[in-house]
Amino acid sequence: MTKSKKSKIYNLLILVVIALMLIPQTRKPIQVVVNKAIAFFVKPSVIEASERTKLSSYKWSLQDINGNQFDFKTAEGKVIVINFWATWCPPCIAEMPSLEKLYQHFKSNDDLVFLFVSNEDKEKLYEFMVHEGYSFNVYQSISNYPKTFDVSSIPRTFVINRSGEIIIDKSGAADWNSEHVIETLDNALKAF
Repeated sequence: MTKSKKSKIYNLLILVVIALMLIPQTRKPIQVVVNKAIAFFVKPSVIEASERTKLSSYKWSLQDINGNQFDFKTAEGKVIVINFWATWCPPCIAEMPSLEKLYQHFKSNDDLVFLFVSNEDKEKLYEFMVHEGYSFNVYQSISNYPKTFDVSSIPRTFVINRSGEIIIDKSGAADWNSEHVIETLDNALKAF
């Protein structure tokens, strides 16, 4: 194949991708695929001990999509994974399969709390969870969350150790079911 022909094919592929991005029905699925590819390579990193922020308050009330209330205070002294997300957010959707796998790995451990938090309609959240087949519980805030979280973009995921220190603070899609994250959570569960 000549260089000119390869160049034309490459340019045609670029135009097709751009055209697909302009069509509303195809934009979101393409963004999800791109974010999944990015998340495959992005591994959340642990914050150095000297750089960590400690939660100043556990005062936060949440409610799951079934109407059950959760007092964040009950998670104090446990390892906590908090993921702020939305069903309309392509990077959120892209990282959900790895978060589901991580949840499945640790769901039987009572010393690890998973909080998947969204401000969307309960019905929309329920439909999304059923459609995607996710088994973790989804929560909505019914009071202000601690200022330490300061969520201005999603997805945003925090991992908090037993001492209340934020040991991972990751914005954007990532691979949460990596050996590194599992080892980090295992170590956090052992410590205290």
